[in-house]
Amino acid sequence: MQSVSAGAVGARNLMSFPFYVSPEQLMQDKAEYAQKGIARGRSIIAIEYRDGVLFVADNPSTSLFKVSEIYDNIAFSGAGKYSEFESLRKAGIQHADLKGFMYSREDVTARALANGYSQTLGTIFSQELKPFEVEILLAQVGESPEQTEFYRIAFDGTIFHERRFVAIGGRSDTLASALRDADGSEDRLDLKTALTRCMKAIETATEQPVSLQVLEIALLDRTRAGRKFRRMTFDDARALTD
Repeated sequence: MQSVSAGAVGARNLMSFPFYVSPEQLMQDKAEYAQKGIARGRSIIAIEYRDGVLFVADNPSTSLFKVSEIYDNIAFSGAGKYSEFESLRKAGIQHADLKGFMYSREDVTARALANGYSQTLGTIFSQELKPFEVEILLAQVGESPEQTEFYRIAFDGTIFHERRFVAIGGRSDTLASALRDADGSEDRLDLKTALTRCMKAIETATEQPVSLQVLEIALLDRTRAGRKFRRMTFDDARALTD
């Protein structure tokens, strides 16, 4: 019979025992992994203005959108890994369309969608080996300004109910701080002031001038009949800021 060395036995026994990581350390590692992925993504700002919500995204691409309509008066935006938040966007549209068809269009709300996204991201974060590297934002406008709602959903499913403005993605803390410092006592901003304020916040965060050509701009405009979402073209934005 072939003899087996003590070293070989020790190595085989060592391989039979899995490497142990505490649950706390595993969750921390997942969180750090997701946060690093989100930090690499470009930022998005949503700010309330007199007639609805303005979205300004740092996005030089003309073919991949970071802000989209998800239902009649609800918009979705995502920061982080594009393929992951795009799959969440499509799932949200399917859920909203089905619920609106089965019940009524008024039953589709940003709050309900945020709860659904929270459950999905929370399950992925706790049960899957790799968490989603995303942070998403939902905004909804109603018939009056008081019905405007913002929901930010983090990579682990945590929901934040925001007011007046919110920033997600890389440099989100710096953007939020700049917007907070510029937030005056006025009740409702006009669209020009809101756009200018967002551009200045991005310039503060990036420490360089920002061009309209690298911005994706969209609106939830409550004054529109039917669907409230629309994109602002470069010419429209330039005319507004001149």
